[in-house]
Amino acid sequence: MSESRLGASFVVTGGLGGVGRAIVDRLAVVGHVVVIDSGPPGDLPQRVSLVSGDAADPEVAAEAAQRAEEVGELVGWVNNAAVFRDANLLEATAGEVLERITANLAMAVTGCHAAVRHFHAHSRRGAIVNVSSHQAQRPVRGALPYATAKAAIEGLTRAVAVDHGPIGIRANAVALGSIATERSDALLAARPEVGAQLAALHPLGRAGTATEVAEVVAFLLSDGSGFVSGAVIPVDGGRAAFGPDPEATS
Repeated sequence: MSESRLGASFVVTGGLGGVGRAIVDRLAVVGHVVVIDSGPPGDLPQRVSLVSGDAADPEVAAEAAQRAEEVGELVGWVNNAAVFRDANLLEATAGEVLERITANLAMAVTGCHAAVRHFHAHSRRGAIVNVSSHQAQRPVRGALPYATAKAAIEGLTRAVAVDHGPIGIRANAVALGSIATERSDALLAARPEVGAQLAALHPLGRAGTATEVAEVVAFLLSDGSGFVSGAVIPVDGGRAAFGPDPEATS
């Protein structure tokens, strides 16, 4: 490796754009970040490198862990990668629905598997953050595979925390509300009225930013959250707590 060894390193899946890129940029302040992504790399900042491939592939995950360890002690893993492929039970086969659920869940399972085995092999405490969604608790109509996968990811988070806490591994999740990204910007450009509708779903009156998510993820990977494990932290501007009602007063 041409890079000098750093104090800490991290792996982030789906880190080339959107929320994932904000997480990568934030973590690169404190260590080296290895990104797993299948998209075009573009311009990567210093202290960031790419393993190109599918985050659900155990060999790709193992390579990322090895690459990270070469430049610094791998101490944190973020399972952010996601796919958005809707299906409903009337129009899709059971196999198609299951395939779309698995497309999201498999990436988190593979990431947790690689991280836990790496931390254990190096007799090291480590932290995992899984990126979930408010949909795990309150699904949006038409997004059954995504909502189901996110609910499973939250269960996975708690199980990893319970199973591997005794060897010093922490696992937490962040459940996101509407976050402004390139993807949402494209939607709003086509349907401007959606912006006001999304803002109204959040008590804070706006969508969140990817930077705000990244700050919470960085905290959950830090020593400052050393006694936080098995938690699902809403990063949603109050959306999960909000119960819109036609009888509500302003």
